Parts: sequence; C-alpha cells; structure tokens
Amino acid sequence: MTSANLTRDETAARSSTIRLDTVEVDLDVRDARDPATQTFPTTATLTFAAAADATWLDFLGESVDSVTVNGVAREVQWDGARVRIDGLAAHNVVTVRGRGRYSTSGEGLHRFRDPVDGEVYLYTQYEPADARRVYPVFEQPDMKARWRFTVNAPSGWQILSNGAETAREDLAGGVRVEFAETLPLSSYITAVAAGPYHRVDGEWRSDDRAVPLGVLCRASLAPHLDADEILDITRRGLEFFEPAFAYPYPWGKYDQIFVPEYNLGAMENPGLVTFTEAYVFRGASTAAQHEGRANTILHEMAHMWFGDLVTMRWWDDLWLKESFADFMGAHAAVAAGGFPDAWVTFASRRKGWAYVQDQLPTTHPIVADIPDLEAAKLNFDGITYAKGASVLKQLVAFVGEDAFFRGAQRYFADHAFGNTTLPDLLSALEAESGRDLTTWSRAWLQTSGVSEIAIERGDAGDLVLTQTDPRPHRLTCGLFTVSDRRLVRRGTLQVDAVDPRTPLEGATAAGIDLVLANVDDRTYAKVSLDAASTDAVAAHLSSIEDPVARAVIWAALWNSTRDGNLPVTRFVEIAGDHGTRETNIALTTDAITHAAVAIGRYAAPDARTPLAEAWLDTCWAAVWAADPGSDAQLAWARALGGAAARSANLATEIRAMLAGTAAAPAGLALDPDLRWAWLVALAATGHASAEDADAELASDPSAQGHIAHRTVLAARPDAAVREAAWYAAWDDESLTNDHLAATIAGVRAGDRRDLIADFDDEYFARIRPTWAARSIEIARRLVVGLFPAAESLDQVDAWLTQNQDAPAALRRLVIEQRDGLARDLRVRAAQPAAH
Repeated sequence: MTSANLTRDETAARSSTIRLDTVEVDLDVRDARDPATQTFPTTATLTFAAAADATWLDFLGESVDSVTVNGVAREVQWDGARVRIDGLAAHNVVTVRGRGRYSTSGEGLHRFRDPVDGEVYLYTQYEPADARRVYPVFEQPDMKARWRFTVNAPSGWQILSNGAETAREDLAGGVRVEFAETLPLSSYITAVAAGPYHRVDGEWRSDDRAVPLGVLCRASLAPHLDADEILDITRRGLEFFEPAFAYPYPWGKYDQIFVPEYNLGAMENPGLVTFTEAYVFRGASTAAQHEGRANTILHEMAHMWFGDLVTMRWWDDLWLKESFADFMGAHAAVAAGGFPDAWVTFASRRKGWAYVQDQLPTTHPIVADIPDLEAAKLNFDGITYAKGASVLKQLVAFVGEDAFFRGAQRYFADHAFGNTTLPDLLSALEAESGRDLTTWSRAWLQTSGVSEIAIERGDAGDLVLTQTDPRPHRLTCGLFTVSDRRLVRRGTLQVDAVDPRTPLEGATAAGIDLVLANVDDRTYAKVSLDAASTDAVAAHLSSIEDPVARAVIWAALWNSTRDGNLPVTRFVEIAGDHGTRETNIALTTDAITHAAVAIGRYAAPDARTPLAEAWLDTCWAAVWAADPGSDAQLAWARALGGAAARSANLATEIRAMLAGTAAAPAGLALDPDLRWAWLVALAATGHASAEDADAELASDPSAQGHIAHRTVLAARPDAAVREAAWYAAWDDESLTNDHLAATIAGVRAGDRRDLIADFDDEYFARIRPTWAARSIEIARRLVVGLFPAAESLDQVDAWLTQNQDAPAALRRLVIEQRDGLARDLRVRAAQPAAH
C-alpha cells in the first residue's frame, strides 16, 4: 500500500493529537486557458493545536516548494502523498506552498475546454479524498475547519467557492477574489469553480432571511438550461427541509452548477453544489428525467444537514449521509417537489440497484468495514445508497414519521458541525420514538444479503409467506383477481414475518389470481411470484391501477429472469406487451432497459439473434404506435437505437430518417442526442461510416457531439478499428474521463465479442499495472468497462488465484465482474431449449 492510501487507524491516531481550527487556501488559475500549462500554484495555511511533536499533511500535487512552521522555513519532506511536519508546538500555523496539477479524470481540479467556443471551465470534485490533489490538507472527514478561500483567475470569469464573495480586485492577468469564511467543514466538501459560466440568479426567503440562489452552466449550454424549474424545486426543498429538520439552512448562499465530464450525479458541497451536465436537457426529455433531476436536487439538499452539518467520523458510516439523502430525495419529491410517483421510481430503480449489489459476493452491511480510502472509493454503491434508503423507509414505518423527524431534529441539535457514528443517530431516534432499535439495527444495518420472499399456495387453499435469510419484515400482501380482463385488488393482509414460514391467517387462495407480497414496497426483499401469479401478470400486468404494485411486479419479473427462473423469451414478451401499455414512464424505461440486457447477457446463444430481431421489431412498432410527442414515443425511440446495434434489419429505414429522406414518426424530434444514439447503432452493424460521423459532428459540434463522435468511430465493426480503440483506451493518457468512456462504449458496441476476444489475456496482464499507475477513477473504468465477456471463468479465476496480494479494491472489482459473468453463463445454461 502506498502512503496515498490513508487508513482508518492512522487517520484516527492523527485526529486524536490534532485539533484543526482554520485553513486558508490561495489558488492561482490565471494560466488555466493555456493548454501548455499543466499545473497551478497552490498555498494552504493551517492553524491547529497539537498534542504531538510531528504529523503530516496530505498532498497529491506536482511539487511542494516550501514548508513554514510557526514562521520558520523547514526542509521539505514530501513523498508524493504526505508532507511531514515536525517540531510542532501547542499551537501552530503551518504554510505549505506547491503546485497542483489540472485533472482530466474528474478528480481534484478538473479542466475542460469547450469545443464549441474554446472556453475553459474549472471545477473541483473531492469525495472521498481528492482535496489533497488541489491543496495540502488533513484529508479525513473528522478534522473539520473554518475555510477561507482566495482565488486568482482570468477577468470576466465566474469564480465561486463555498462561501459568498467578499472582495475582488484587479491584478496582472486577471482578478483576485476572496470568499467569506465558512462554518466548520470537512475537506471533501470544500469546492471551487471558475470559468465563463452562464448564471441565473434567484432568491429564497424565509421570514426575515434571504438565501441567494444561483444556477450555472457552460455558456454554450445556456439555451438549454431550464433554470426556472431548477429554482422552483430548490425553493420547494428549502421550504420543506428547514421545518422538517428544525434547523435553518446554515450555509448562506445556495449555488448549483452543472459541470462537464462529471463522474457523479451530483456532490453536496455546501453553498456550491455540483451536478452532471446530463441534467441540462439538450433535447426532448421525459417526465422521469425531470423527476430524476428533482430527486437529485433534493438528495443533495438533504446533505446540507445529513453529511455537511453533521458528518460521519470515518467512511464506515458513509450511510449516515448517503442512505438518508437517498431516502429524503424521494420523500421530499413526493411531499414537496411535485412528483407524487417518486416512490414508484424508487421501487423500480433504486431498489433494483440495491438488489443487484446485495447479491454480489462483495456485498457488505450498510454499516460497512472500511479500512482505507481505496475501500471507501468503491463503497459509494447500491448498498450504501439504495439499500440504506430502503431500510430507512422501513424504519420510518416502524417508529412513525413524526418520531423519525423528531429524532433527526435531536440529532442535528446535538451534533451540529460535529462528527458521528451509528450509536449517535440510534440514540436520538430511540429517545424520540421510545423504541429499542438494537435488534432492528443488528438485523438491517449490520448484516448483509437480501431476503427472498414468496407466497406458497397450499392444496387446501391456505397461503404461507416464506423467506430465505430470515429478517423481521412488516409488510403488506395484496390479493388480486381478474375481472373484465383487469387485475383488481380484492384485499390486503398486514404481515409481521420473522420466521422462514409465516401462515397468512384469514386468507385463502380460492379465486385469487395474483398474490403479491410487499405490494406497497414497504420492506426490502426480493419478491418471487408463484406460477399462477406469473401467468396472471403476463396477461394483465398493465391493467393494475396502483403503479407501486406494478413496480414491485416488474422488479419480481426481472429478478426472476436474472436468477434463471423466468425464461428470457418470456420476459422480453412481457416487456414488449405491457411496456407499450405501461403508463408510468419510469417503469416503461426500466422494462425496456431490462429487456435489452436480458437479450445481450442472458439469452441462450442460439436464441439471441432471433430474439434481438424480434425486439427490434417491437421497438420499431412501439415508436410508430405511441402518441405523437409523448414520453413513451421518446423512450421507445431511444430503445430503437439500442436494438438496432444488435440487428441491422432496419438499418435502411433508420438511415433514411436520419438523412431526412423518410419521415420520422409524427411528433418525434430527432434531436442531437437521439441522432447520435441511432448513428452509434448503425456504426455497430457497419451501416455508418467515419464520414457519416464527421457530418453529424459538423451539425452538432458540442462537447456531447465530440464524445458521441468518438463512440461512432470506435463502434465500426472492423477488427482493426476495434483493436485501435481497445489500445487507445489503455494507452492514450490524454483521454479525459468522458472520452475514455466513449472509447470503451465503442469497443463494446453491438456485443461484437468476436472482434475483441483476442485481447482477453492482455486484459488480465494490464489491470494490475494500470491500477498502480492511473487514478482510481480511470483505472476503475478500464477494469470494469473492458472486462472480457468470455465463455468461461478460467482466465478470471486464474488471475484471482495468482493475484491474491493485489490491492483489495482492485480484487473487489474483478470479483464483482467475475460474479456477473458467472451469472450470465448460469442463466444462459438454464434457458429452455428452443422448439
């Protein structure tokens, strides 16, 4: 392990002897527009008390030029990751000057040049530990400080940080901007952004307080920025969270900035929240996309309290912020955001993510064991976010919503600007609810794995709820019958299930066509449908009135397909039939996505081509049959692109629509994103050339256009083309994070395994050196994105056997990819023989 990979034990030892007070940061990015300049001057001055003679600061920069301790220059002791500081007094002022390096990986201070106008944009992204790429820090969440930022940047730029701007003066080559001192913050949520960003201002008022609001994006995206909707959601959220948490928003201003080449959905930097530009919709967008953006805005806003005001002590308790924010995003979207179906989307998407993650051999408890930063980086997963939020939803039902929020209010009041662990939260909730949460915590927070629940029909008409991996569930079972070709709910049963088998007292299977456990999605468990229920939903799923019940059923069908119990052909038939009639666009989109995955990964090899061709026909018919301009039409048009990458049967028709020589379906806008998606599909089957890609780029020279152009070029089904792209992904270190992802997407386009199978041995030879040489974000994309979709486990098993001493985070990724491949092979083998 290198000194860059900080451990839990050594950071705990450091914080036990150091009490940090303030950090002053001075950055100079006036030369950022010069492509030849790769570094920038950075200075940090830290004021702290010490009970030890020596410590270290964390810095992953280009150079450390000077170190001053209490006014005395010291010899620089820096190993590339840690700056040793010795001769400390009881109270200290330490200044470290050096040079940081601009990033193209989305970690640290990311620099982006807009191909539309040549303008340069900067922003920072630090979680879990990349502030040290920009300035020397104590890089651990339990060492909070009051931060004062000063930034030198080109004139005419927007320059932002967590605090409000307090002073500005001209200087040679630019301006110098000072920002207000923050309240105590952990280093990973400090932030800076600079560039000619387009800005829209707003305000939110609460009694006699005014909170300035700002929404920003690149200038070339300004025509697409629907700032009014974003500001409306922001005001609704602040209006909801302040009284809910009984603690005024503490961070002054509230800027939200949409940034390019972002690795995450968003990041909760107080006063300067960063978001992916994917939330700036360049063309047509569905209600589900707007709901998803609102959910993310509210998720990050919840972090202003859960995570920013009160912060976990170490990354073991990451759930203390992420699980709560995930829960609060959906809860607030329903309660205040104007999206009453947010829990439907949660049931389908977020819990689906959790179910997949929780079945991996690397699953872990919600309260995880995180020994070091590499482990922390990979723990931003479906367990920490979605399973944790699912369990919290159950907890709210268990203790009552009022008691839950009172507990949260007590938690904030007791620990504001501090750091916490699991017992701190549980004690607050216990105090307000009067319930002992020890057993609940042990069952749900401190164990791993997912229960599978089903309902058996006995010969005498009795019903029994069964569960694997038993946990205490409080859930609702729905009983449905077919009436006038519709599935209608005839009754519900409230069940407290603890044991492997729980009889459903007072219920009978007589006359019941569908028995649905967890019909209201209250608990966290995989639901399995019996054969009669599966037949009923195959015929009548889209007729069920309750969208949450439909979400639970769609999830049950998908999990059954992933487990090899429901044939892929049957799932795809159901998706084609009821996906076209599903009225919730998020469920429609998920059904479409799952059908495509089922064909590509789980279908028997001899069935894949006819199934792919049939699915292409389904998508084509659905696009033409959908209401003009509807969300469903757009969803199926996007699906058409994915389907056309596997079958060229409609290539001529799709090319004609792109060329304008054939009419597109009425109401369907062929916006740039849809055009590129279709062009990638055509390229993957050999029906789009480099010249076609160049012509499309001329029409859409945006950043997104350049990314898609790269994918089209790499997707052409020529062995030499795929080989060049494969090697470029590994060897071309000039590729930014998004350009790397685009290259990998081209290599994998159309599932053309035959074009890249020869590189399997080299993949396994490369991953360990790549992990050592590249940033964890870039290395992760390569390890996951280029993992061979082989026909056996022999090579990956050999690598795992021969590399038992490899970094734990790398082994985790390989183990997870192996598990996915093993499932693919197992499910394919379980498919019924074709007739």
